Amino acid sequence: MFLGKVIGSVWATQKEAGMENLKLMVVQPVDWRGREGGQTVIAADRIGAGIGEQVIVSRGTPARILFSNNSVPIDAVIVGIVDSYEVPGAAEGED
Repeated sequence: MFLGKVIGSVWATQKEAGMENLKLMVVQPVDWRGREGGQTVIAADRIGAGIGEQVIVSRGTPARILFSNNSVPIDAVIVGIVDSYEVPGAAEGED
């Protein structure tokens, strides 16, 4: 799993079977300080995340297992919307 920030939406009127009515979001991975890190991903969103929100994204087989049809062509899914988090012992200026 990784932290990310929702930066956009994807609209696709034609989708593979099992993806009907599935909202797709563009997510920018971020580090715990909120700095961009890594390539953007398109993630399925069943929980209602919005643009600008920080989210938790699961990838690979764990993402696909969330769907009853394991053959759905999904490799990333938003599994949580972050309210807050704490990194104990992290000092300012420390990476």
